[in-house]
Amino acid sequence: MIPLRAALFAAAVALLALSAIAIVRADRPGGAWGRRLRSRLLLGIPWGTIVSVLFVLAVYLFLQQGYWYWYDPVTIPFRSWSYLYPTGWLASGFSHAGPGHLRGNLTATLVLAPIVEYAWGHLPQERGSNSFDSWKTNPWIRAFVLFPAAVLGLGLLTSLFALGPVIGFSGVVFAFAGFALVHYPVATVVALLVSSVVSTVIPALLDPIVSVTVSASPPAPPSWAGIAIQGHALGLFLGLVLGLVVLHRRTGTPSAARVWLAALVFAVIQRLWAVYWFRGEGTYVLFRGVGVALVLLLALLITVAAVASERPLLSRDVPALDWITRRRVAVTAVVLGVAVLAGPGIVPNLVTVDGGVGPEDAVEVEDYTVTYAENVTNRMVSVIEIEAFGESTEVRTSGVIITSEQRHLWLRQASSQRLAYTGEVDVRLGGVGWSEQVVATREGWTAAGNDTAYHVWLDPASGPERHVFSSESHTAAPRIDNRSVSIVPEDGEFYLRVERENESLGRVEIPEVGKSVDAGGLTFATERREGRLVVTAERGGTSVAVAREEVYR
Repeated sequence: MIPLRAALFAAAVALLALSAIAIVRADRPGGAWGRRLRSRLLLGIPWGTIVSVLFVLAVYLFLQQGYWYWYDPVTIPFRSWSYLYPTGWLASGFSHAGPGHLRGNLTATLVLAPIVEYAWGHLPQERGSNSFDSWKTNPWIRAFVLFPAAVLGLGLLTSLFALGPVIGFSGVVFAFAGFALVHYPVATVVALLVSSVVSTVIPALLDPIVSVTVSASPPAPPSWAGIAIQGHALGLFLGLVLGLVVLHRRTGTPSAARVWLAALVFAVIQRLWAVYWFRGEGTYVLFRGVGVALVLLLALLITVAAVASERPLLSRDVPALDWITRRRVAVTAVVLGVAVLAGPGIVPNLVTVDGGVGPEDAVEVEDYTVTYAENVTNRMVSVIEIEAFGESTEVRTSGVIITSEQRHLWLRQASSQRLAYTGEVDVRLGGVGWSEQVVATREGWTAAGNDTAYHVWLDPASGPERHVFSSESHTAAPRIDNRSVSIVPEDGEFYLRVERENESLGRVEIPEVGKSVDAGGLTFATERREGRLVVTAERGGTSVAVAREEVYR
């Protein structure tokens, strides 16, 4: 298998090389491509893009400890939880949730940021200007200082004004797109497609043969529910403002048709239409029609702002209003868009979230408190109580919950449905320079014809395992001689309770495999059937299964 993989890899690389040779021979650029790049970029290379990518990669590898835990980096302390927690908002714009998240953003950066850097330029384009007249025009400063500084600034802005505890470089990626759309609209769309191609080709080269078996998937929210729409739109508008500033200082305007179509295609492909709300307990609402209307409005606004002239908006018969030009009105509309997108993120980031979890039903790791709870108020969503259009910020949630008063965070890290499906969830806590894993484990018995009774334990690496939750009891549907059997989870153990007409006849712990116990006139035994533990109840020669061990995937 290894030789076959190597052969496929070599063949793919050879085909890419042959394609490049064929293109050069067909187009015969004669050095024109290099001259064009060198006319705007220092040595023809987008150095600012390279520096920015290396910085984001370094954050993942070392700050988030991705070098040691590539598939499970530290993420919780590096989200933007509150203005009162600087570490979060300083790092969140450059941190990532995992390798796939990182790879997607860096790929998009590598295809979009060079367009922005080329449009901005390291070298002055005005006649008679000199590269070393001032530090602002020095190509080395522009390439290695000013461009990366702008990237840092955009990352901080998207973090400071994002709605919710966001994480990721995507806000800056969308800023690159907003800038590029008004300068090179067609190239921006092509870059978006190239990003998709690269995301397919590279994994295929690294792993040319993939074997997959049919299996069920754990409960998960819809794909669009994981998109930070507000953060993406904010980044797009910030990039648009910067792009317009550079564009309007130069002569010429792009084609309105190209800008409109490129903006529309970009917004649709990047799912900026996915406006949604979270109702709690795993329910999401997608306002798709509203989202499409907003995307059309966005494309129109970008187009008007890019091609608007300096002609007065009103009649020239009113000289006092000549300063109100079409361009100023369009740019003002874009700036208002930035304000509308940034405004909702300010108040939630000023509010301190109350953890509401006591140490008696939780484990503590440094400043973190971890517990499991069901049907509790989601304090992250409900930080400000608002009701509108039939929706409310007062939502309920269940699952593994993490809080930290020091970091002003409240997080439902894993849903109760996910834990019920997998039986075990790993949670990585941490901070600058440290991390620790806490494992949440569920164990349950399903009453025949009814629901599952279960316990939840938390096992921190630095301390003993702790029982933190017991569900309610459940009664099996089968009855024997008018007796009912209930599964009772209590104090980390499971008991069988026998009742008749609401009268308790006895209670006993579930026996071990191969053993039997008596309670309430019934004999209980545990046996293994098809790899699963089953508890049977017997009386007078009649035996029925009353409980089955919960199985996880």
